[in-house]
Order: sequence, then C-alpha cells, then structure tokens
Amino acid sequence: MYSQTQAAEREKPPVLAVYVRLNLLPALVSGLGGAVAIWLLAGLAQSLEHALLIAPFGASCVLLFALPQSPLARPRNVIGGHLLSALVGLLVLNLIGDSVLAMGVGVGLAIAVMQLTGTLHPPAGGDPLVVILSGAGWSFPGVPILAGTVTLVAVATAYHRLISMRAYPG
Repeated sequence: MYSQTQAAEREKPPVLAVYVRLNLLPALVSGLGGAVAIWLLAGLAQSLEHALLIAPFGASCVLLFALPQSPLARPRNVIGGHLLSALVGLLVLNLIGDSVLAMGVGVGLAIAVMQLTGTLHPPAGGDPLVVILSGAGWSFPGVPILAGTVTLVAVATAYHRLISMRAYPG
C-alpha cells in the first residue's frame, strides 16, 4: 500500500525532465547562434582561402551566445582579450621559443595582461598556446584574430537583435 506522499512522488516528473523542459529552447537558441557564427566564419575562410578560425573561437561562442550579458562576452573583452593574448603569445614565442616554459609563461602573461587592461576573456587564454604550438607569425593578430573576433561579435550582435531577442552587448 502506498502512502499519499509516495503517490505524489510517483506523479511528479523527474527533476532532470523539468530542467530540460525549462531550458531546452534557450539552449537550442544559444547552440544555433554558435553554429551559425562558426559556419559563417568557416565559410568566409574557405571562400577567401585564408585561415580565420582557431579553436578558442568555439569557446568564445559559448560566452557570446549562451551568456551574452556576461562582462566576459563584451566586444571589448572578446576582441581585446584575443588580440592582446595573441600578441603576448608572439612575444613569448620570439623571446623564449616554443618550449614548455614558453607555454606556461605565455598563458600566465596573457591572463595578467587581460586582467590589467580590463579585457578578460577566458577563451583567449588559449591563444598563446595556439601561437606557440603553431609557430604563428606576426600577421596572426590581424588574421585570424582581429578578422575572426570582429566577425564573431558582428554575428552575435545581429543574431541577438534578430533571432534570440536577448540584449547584446550586455
């Protein structure tokens, strides 16, 4: 024999199902935004026959489309954080080389520089690693960094105004 409490428990949907039901549409809207941004950037790169994508841009899309009101997703942070971190990576690569020490110094300095300049953007912390591991040249801050981040911010701005109806920049 079931008590009334046990019967009520059986009728309640599982917590996970409620969470999914409440968050499904916002999650799909955020995911679609990131997919559109990367698809457009990759298509542009292919048509121009020039690299415009780096892995940290995928992580930037998480902030741009899932957390657009975050201070870490502001255009200043996205563009400035990536640009400064790439420059730090290039300086470290040219001064220390591509050693394990250079990787640690590059990421640590990038974090410090972003924090000091008010351009903190966590995905940009990976840029010195990309620079050092790929042996990138001095054109890297322009293409793919500046071209890519400006495109991502432009897509995020348009997407939020036209599709998600969420405020961006926050």
